[in-house]
Amino acid sequence: MADRRRVLMSGNDATGEGAIRARVKAYYGYPITPQNELPAYMAEHLPEAGGVFIQAESELAAINMVFGSAVAGARAMTSSSSPGISLKQEGISYMAGCELPGVIVNVQRGGPGLGNIAPAQGDYWQATRGGGHGDYRTPVLAPHCVQECFDLMPVAFDIADRYRTPVVILTDGRLGQMMEPVELRDFQPAADLPPKDWVLDGCKGREPRRILSLLLIETELEALNDRLQARYAEITRNEVRFETLNTDGADLWLVAYGSCARICKEVVRRAKGEGLQIGLLRPITLWPFPAAPVRQAAERGVSFLVVEMSAGQMVEDVQLAVAGKARVEFYGRTGGIVPSATEVLARAREMVADRRGGETQRR
Repeated sequence: MADRRRVLMSGNDATGEGAIRARVKAYYGYPITPQNELPAYMAEHLPEAGGVFIQAESELAAINMVFGSAVAGARAMTSSSSPGISLKQEGISYMAGCELPGVIVNVQRGGPGLGNIAPAQGDYWQATRGGGHGDYRTPVLAPHCVQECFDLMPVAFDIADRYRTPVVILTDGRLGQMMEPVELRDFQPAADLPPKDWVLDGCKGREPRRILSLLLIETELEALNDRLQARYAEITRNEVRFETLNTDGADLWLVAYGSCARICKEVVRRAKGEGLQIGLLRPITLWPFPAAPVRQAAERGVSFLVVEMSAGQMVEDVQLAVAGKARVEFYGRTGGIVPSATEVLARAREMVADRRGGETQRR
């Protein structure tokens, strides 16, 4: 697969192809809509690339198979959609506690509970706050187009291997199902990845190794947690990714990720046609969240409108970054309803008018 060409692909298929070209060696999954195209793609194409595909008997089995492959040093992944990811959370916590790399793809659907199969963004807290038990975090990458579904897979595997951590790719049912041209290319793992000198590959000729998260002596468990927190601080320093659009001179910034960011790009375009200076900040890493550009903009007097397909989750990270120094408003839809550019632009116009009215009163 050394070709470099543009092909029409769905987001789910592009995610699978990106993983294969990132040299994933094992995929374990279980069916659930709207991510079923991803395991189907891996079932067909991963064995052709010399990898292993297994449809597990459950979501719990799938994540623990990822655990087992990671222990042996292989690049491994799984995928599911919202309620299926909830079932994997115990295994993700175990991977974090054992300092094991792996990639978990969540193609979000409406919730809570079984909800529906429409696109949503209600799993932001779950993804960015660890999702399972214990003091751990997972880096979270959020593509907003089919090309990024492909491009972010090698980034995810490199982060996982560099920091020995599970990494989450957070898409949604809309991104997973939509089709766009994708430029395919091969990837090489980053040259500076540390050696996997911790894997369990037999101890003939060397001292045995142990990988476990059961540490009954309190000081030993605290030492593990200290090591993890230091690693998370390093990730926060090194791995923040975001995109800005039309933010120079804009007094109002939209903040959105994934599918909502696509909508907000259209809002920015329409607003510009109306003479309104509205910008967009698109987090690509949801954790670590790009707090610095938000904080700096707030200090300059920028206001924020956070747009999500949820009842309001990422908005809390924006509020934390702003620290009360600027106005933060929220616009969201739930239940699998995708907000329209017309709706968001109307709310943005209101905020611009309120701001201008306030400035007139102050003068």
